[in-house]
Amino acid sequence: MMRTGNPIGRWALTALTWLVAILFVFPVLWMVLTSFKQESDAYSNPPKVVFTPTLDQFAGVLERGFLPYLANSAFVTVTSTLLVLLLAVPAAYVLSISAVPGTRDALGFFLSTKMLPIVAAIIPLYVISQNLKLLDNVWALVVLYTAMNLPLAIWMMRSFFLEVPREMVEAGRIDGAKLPTLLFRVVLPVVAPGIAATALICVIFSWTEFFYAVNLTAAQAGTVPVFLVGFITSEGLYWAQLSAAAFLASLPVMIIGWAAQNHLVRGLSMGAVK
Repeated sequence: MMRTGNPIGRWALTALTWLVAILFVFPVLWMVLTSFKQESDAYSNPPKVVFTPTLDQFAGVLERGFLPYLANSAFVTVTSTLLVLLLAVPAAYVLSISAVPGTRDALGFFLSTKMLPIVAAIIPLYVISQNLKLLDNVWALVVLYTAMNLPLAIWMMRSFFLEVPREMVEAGRIDGAKLPTLLFRVVLPVVAPGIAATALICVIFSWTEFFYAVNLTAAQAGTVPVFLVGFITSEGLYWAQLSAAAFLASLPVMIIGWAAQNHLVRGLSMGAVK
């Protein structure tokens, strides 16, 4: 006879799961609620849960020039992510399916590039950007974000490529398929969820990066995180407007994450179940 388990335990586990989910979602929910408040309501103590919604804060954010920062973030994020995928896919293929001598050394080198604190490299990067006339230029951020995400992308994609059955690759080679055909028509369809997961993580890291952007940009190439800092003034924080700006800044990533959630789950779970 099949044992159904303790119903009280199942209810307790379900309640605990919902509690943890609410704790994680609550800050985002509170940010969204605050973005529809007036500043006086946002500063009220105790906090107001019942209030008259308004779109004034969103209008104020747009009037402060949010869209150019949004465009800069979108351009830098999309371009750097595409470059990362363009470079990481063949590198991961070579380091996994067609392993070459020195693979471990190469992987160790890629990992070592993440060990240097970015604050230690900002002065040389600033000088280089200044000499190359790339200060306050979106292309400087594109190059830096590509270099920042590339090691992680190669490591992630290599783990996905290792899950490709070698029999598929060997069968393709026996049929006379060349490297481009093997890569694009045999291997990539299998690891597509993993590539989507890697791309989404690169998008999140690029979209939220602040340190490079605040030090290497000014008026022309500032990104969304730099724009959000403008709400921190000597007079205090504008909680309602800051929440509205943060909501608008988070919305593109949340939409992309929601649209790609199936690929993300499949990609991150590749190899978990044999």
